[in-house]
This record gives sequence, structure tokens and C-alpha cells, in this order.
Amino acid sequence: MQIRLHAALKGAITAILMIGIALAVYYSGQPANSPFQYLIYAVYALGIIWTLLAYRRSASFTGKFPDLFSQGFRCFIVVTLMMVMFTLAFTKMHPEFAEEAATMYKEQQLKEKNKLPADIEADADKYKKSYTTVIVYGAIIGYLIIGAGVTAAASGLLMRRNNS
Repeated sequence: MQIRLHAALKGAITAILMIGIALAVYYSGQPANSPFQYLIYAVYALGIIWTLLAYRRSASFTGKFPDLFSQGFRCFIVVTLMMVMFTLAFTKMHPEFAEEAATMYKEQQLKEKNKLPADIEADADKYKKSYTTVIVYGAIIGYLIIGAGVTAAASGLLMRRNNS
């Protein structure tokens, strides 16, 4: 019996690998801006490319760009959904991130010296309360843009190769 990996399942596998890398980077004590973070995006791109190449080799490949892009979309939408859920859970499990971000925001505002201390404190509190929402929205937009870009570029290249 052969297991058929469809695009959504490949997206789930890709997201699980990405989450594993994110956790490994975090728990290894790497800084937030570590170059290892780019490995997550490389796995994301490779997961989409894996999906597109497999579809291109399948009997159901029509040779049309929209059909190829659709397969990549199915992959990256699952990755986006899973990564957003992970981001939400991770930020909720680590409220210290919001606290640290609010402290840095407050320090930045104090340096600019164009607000009253009470206003700066109120703004820092708002920043802290909206931290998770901002991070989750950023994840949604970021993963959708990267997924669509990689899918469109890889689909275009594969179509070009197919036509030559």
C-alpha cells in the first residue's frame, strides 16, 4: 500500500519541520535574530517546491500555470495556518516577550523626548496588550506573501522548463 501525499499533507509536513526548527533554535539559546531562523524559510520554500515538482510529475498535471499554482497554494495555506497557530500558542506561552518588547518600546520613546512620561507609560501598556495580535497578523501576512511569491516563481520556472 502506497501513501499518496497530497499538497495539503505536504504542507502539514513542511509546517511540522518548520515548527521543529523554530523550537530547536529557541531552546538552543540562539538569539532571536540568529541566521538559523532563515532555515525555517528555506524549509518553507523547499516544501512548496517539493509539492510543485511532485504534481508536475503526476498524471494529473495539466501543463497549466493555474493548476500548478493551485497545488502550491494548497501547500502554503496549510503551512500558514499551522505556523499562525504555533505563533499564537508560542507567544501566549511566553508573555515575557510582550514585556520585553514593551520595555524596549518605552525606552525608545523616552529617548525621543517628545511625550510626557505618563503618555509613554500608557503607550507602552497598549503596545504590550497588542503584542500578540501584531505578531500573529505579521505571521499571517508574512507567510502568505512568502508562500505566494515562492509558489508563483517556482510555478513560472517549472512551466518555462516544461515548455522548452
